[in-house]
Amino acid sequence: MESNYQFDVVVVGSGAAGMTAAITAARGGLEVVLVEKSERWGGSTARSGGGIWIPGNDDLLGHAGADDIEDARRYLHALADDVVDPLRIDTYIDRGPEALRALCSWTPLKLMWVDGYSDYLPELPGGRAAGRSVEPKPFDTRVLGADYETMEPFYTKTPLNVVVAQGDYKWLSTGTRHWRGPVRMTKVAARTVLARLRGKRLVGLGGALVGPLMIGVRAAGVQVRLGEGLRELLIGDGGEVAGVVLESGEQIAARRGVVLASGGFDHNAAMRAHYHRKPASADLSLGATANTGDGINAALEVGAALDLMDDAWWAPSIPLPNGPWFALAERSLPRSILVNSRGVRFMNESLPYVEATHAMFGGPHGSGDGPAKNLPAWMIFDQGYRDRYVFAGRPAKTPLPQKWFDSGALVRADSIPALADRIGLPAGELEATIARFNGFARDGVDRDFGRGESAYDHYYGDITNKPNPGLGEIVKPPFYAAEIVPADLGTKGGVLTDERARVLRDDGTVIDRLYAAGNVSAAVMGHTYAGPGATIGPAIVFGYVAACDLVGAG
Repeated sequence: MESNYQFDVVVVGSGAAGMTAAITAARGGLEVVLVEKSERWGGSTARSGGGIWIPGNDDLLGHAGADDIEDARRYLHALADDVVDPLRIDTYIDRGPEALRALCSWTPLKLMWVDGYSDYLPELPGGRAAGRSVEPKPFDTRVLGADYETMEPFYTKTPLNVVVAQGDYKWLSTGTRHWRGPVRMTKVAARTVLARLRGKRLVGLGGALVGPLMIGVRAAGVQVRLGEGLRELLIGDGGEVAGVVLESGEQIAARRGVVLASGGFDHNAAMRAHYHRKPASADLSLGATANTGDGINAALEVGAALDLMDDAWWAPSIPLPNGPWFALAERSLPRSILVNSRGVRFMNESLPYVEATHAMFGGPHGSGDGPAKNLPAWMIFDQGYRDRYVFAGRPAKTPLPQKWFDSGALVRADSIPALADRIGLPAGELEATIARFNGFARDGVDRDFGRGESAYDHYYGDITNKPNPGLGEIVKPPFYAAEIVPADLGTKGGVLTDERARVLRDDGTVIDRLYAAGNVSAAVMGHTYAGPGATIGPAIVFGYVAACDLVGAG
């Protein structure tokens, strides 16, 4: 079939993986087109916190002291166990600093260390309690020109529409409990007001990452086509991938190859039902709505192997009327616990979000047949919690919206037995669970699940709360219950790739000229999560690696 257009490289998807691949290939002298299914660019990266976990990167070394690459290598190997090809892990570790350095040199992206944001499992060999995550500095979107109008927004509005960074959340969540809370509030407010007075249009988080990348895409001469979804891959006479067919029927030939960076199957209801255990579903995904598994299915049609399809980048969330609220900090603060339908605790509530959701499902991968062991789940907290801490973006001491209660996502009662009755829990069990937890809070030691022992537990805890930043008695009425559901930031499974980001068949052979990076590919993290930004980090690195391979293929 004759193609309508020809390029050296076709990149499918406009998140961090796709834009990195497009910039790198174009900077290497190739003619590149980037096609994006949505009418908006940025993908799930734009909707995210924007953190980047790439050990040994220049900003980390410059601001946080030495980060031993061999420590990071041991850590990631310990995390991924035997689930991931060791060569992929080593490539990620070895090529990461190079990839991020190149990206920063080609774009206006400016990064900063997220001070003290621990690796998610820092007690493992090579883990770093001080953290390895960097994030983008707030970015003035005026320089995007017309591209600003089609940029994917953050997944929810920040309170008061202020411009925040990941490093702000730790202190904002604890309000006035520590002197740094008011100082950080003042800094965030001043940053926002000053920007507006100067006519700037600042964004933080994921927007501050994808904005500079789009500047780099345009500067590299990449052609960008929005509203162009992938239907299938073109196959050449020799069995190689030779281009793409778009949903419109238009064909684009690729002289060097195709890079799939089209995200996971977050919003494909049929795929979610097939691969994931209820109640996980497309309705609970915080990923970009255009992520419907198109790249995965197109690759499957040409013989690609799949892996990790039963897992996701899980995000325990509160199902508020306007959509899930990712309960990132809420679970770690004192005077709160999580219980299952039997009214008992089942985990350390401060666990990293992927591990926390695995515990909710009652299985290591958060998927499989049969009912989820610890769902439905409820976060129980008291008025003392509300007097001290931000909850779902609402400042301490402020009333929670009545519509949250009307929807059933939140329940309130004047006593623990009444609360248990309203959410269908055994009253005696819930009372006993809280009494036992209150004893742990007084002693400062969680003898059931070790909450507060990990350096990660402390990051979103309340460091002014003694003797344990994560434990506090639940005693002050009224009492609250918030439903916690297994939402996700995107799916984790996808096509299997090698250390050069080439797509593989089930027999381990390479599908010539087909590459994948980001959530369309099976995660280099395996079933877990190394630290903040460990989704975007691999997306950048393997988008870069794929493009480098294409540049060198001529």
